[in-house]
Amino acid sequence: MDAPERYEQLIAFLGSQLPSPVEQEIDADGGRRFTGGDPPEVVVVLTQASVVVSEFRGMWETPLTFVVRPRRVGLIKWRRLPETALWNALGALLKGAQQARLARFQVCQYCDQNTAPEWLHEDRVCLSCAHRQSGAVH
Repeated sequence: MDAPERYEQLIAFLGSQLPSPVEQEIDADGGRRFTGGDPPEVVVVLTQASVVVSEFRGMWETPLTFVVRPRRVGLIKWRRLPETALWNALGALLKGAQQARLARFQVCQYCDQNTAPEWLHEDRVCLSCAHRQSGAVH
């Protein structure tokens, strides 16, 4: 199988294996960035030579400015691997990144919503409930 065909297969694989919804964008350097989940769970950057799989992470720099800072789980030089090994390795990295992200979610003690860490005011209290319960200002 030639590289352009495998690259197209990688695009299709990522689109089908990432948590829904899957957003795609092209980076300034030509890499294709996939973000899967709502709230986001996994970030993947596909280039002509590699696939980088990351757990979605971010932080509030100010009350109005959220900055995405994915945490790398693994990198695969996809042209070097046989097809079966590539799909197995990529599937394992995607699953691991998603599990790591979801393990950091917490259920809010007031509304019982499973909440992403960037939307928590404190342990087990989401920002919405913190505001309603205590009048917290963000």
